[in-house]
Amino acid sequence: MPGTSRPTTAAATAAALTAISLLATACTGSAQSAAGDDPTKDVTIAFWHGWSAPGEVKAIEDNIRRFEAAHPNIKVKVTGNMTDDKINQSLRAGGDKAPDVVSSFTTDSVGTFCNSGAFADLNPFLEKSKVDKAKVFPQPLLNYTSFEGNQCTLPLLNDAYGLVYNKDAFAAAGITAPPRTWTEFVEAAQKLTKSKGDSYEQVGIMPTFHGYETTPMRLAAQWDATYFTPEGKSNLAKDPAFAKMLTAQKDLVEKLGGYEKLERFRASFGDEWGAEHPFHKGQVAMQIDGEWRANMAGEAGVPFAIGTAPLPVPDDRLADYGKGYVSGTILGIAAGSRKQNASWELVKYMTTDTGAVVAFANAIHNVPSTLEALASPDLQVDENFKTFLDIARHPKSTTTPPQADGGTYQLTFTDLAYRHEKGAVGDLSAALAATDAQIDTDIAKAK
Repeated sequence: MPGTSRPTTAAATAAALTAISLLATACTGSAQSAAGDDPTKDVTIAFWHGWSAPGEVKAIEDNIRRFEAAHPNIKVKVTGNMTDDKINQSLRAGGDKAPDVVSSFTTDSVGTFCNSGAFADLNPFLEKSKVDKAKVFPQPLLNYTSFEGNQCTLPLLNDAYGLVYNKDAFAAAGITAPPRTWTEFVEAAQKLTKSKGDSYEQVGIMPTFHGYETTPMRLAAQWDATYFTPEGKSNLAKDPAFAKMLTAQKDLVEKLGGYEKLERFRASFGDEWGAEHPFHKGQVAMQIDGEWRANMAGEAGVPFAIGTAPLPVPDDRLADYGKGYVSGTILGIAAGSRKQNASWELVKYMTTDTGAVVAFANAIHNVPSTLEALASPDLQVDENFKTFLDIARHPKSTTTPPQADGGTYQLTFTDLAYRHEKGAVGDLSAALAATDAQIDTDIAKAK
């Protein structure tokens, strides 16, 4: 599995968000009220994370060993393979068995973590340590790790999303370069698609929104979609970017054979995180994915050459080509911890120390999350990985904004996208307006 990405099915995300919403009713606390410990005294802090693959676990342990060598008075008890459900249950219960420092893959939960008081605001710690976060982290990463001024988490590595493609299939189809505009993307997808009876030998791209990382949020980023008004109201109906993206995606679905035919073919796909991934098997020639895919395909022993590129942009936004959607792992301090100053030393080290960030990024093949680490000569970079570094550095790369309801608004938007792509939405404008109303209701309840 890639380090900072995990399967993000609607069911899994909904379950995590439900658990987090329950946490909101049980958590109180702040850095000011609980950070009274002396970080120079001997102490043991509990760090919980979600990584489980042997290489990922080793990378975490190596980082902890380096931290403990630099802070000999602080011992870190590490527990891996912890889901958000387990983390939230422990935080609700509190007590000595609860974690002090928590890492989560659920970036969408930041708004709820901050709004509920589950995690301590890190702004006082940053100020005390004279860490200028605006000079340390790329702005999109700060956007998804804070909510309404509360910096309750910090970024721990970064995921950037682009296009991974089969160079051999491109050459066979006479395509000499990856598509830059949406029109070029559609043309390439059609050229790369090979029908086989009522199914396919290969599709140029699996365009449906159940197709792993091909989510409405990834594509909406290319249209510069704005999810909320300055007043905090849902903006799907008023921003034409959403209708344009959904219309373009549905058109691509139709041009590649239609929703039903594509979905039948998708049912034959292997696991997203295993060797039987459809890109590895040659079932798809282009894949919207993160920085890990090229490396995973290489490890799976694919018989073709692999290329990477940014996602295409709408035809009228060619000047923005190179940008993409970014997200990543978050790291925070439990508001109920009585060892917050010692915990901050670990959080500061893991998120701001250039050597630590680079070593971790190299070990699990993720994009670094600080400006210095992105430019470090020690970062292991090949041609395919460089694409994603460039996306992460691009000034117009964006992410989905945190909200008090966590990522529930994204699930609501995705549900509309599912219905639209299969032709179940008659009036898109009215459906977008109804989705706005539902999102506004959900956020009001969360607050």
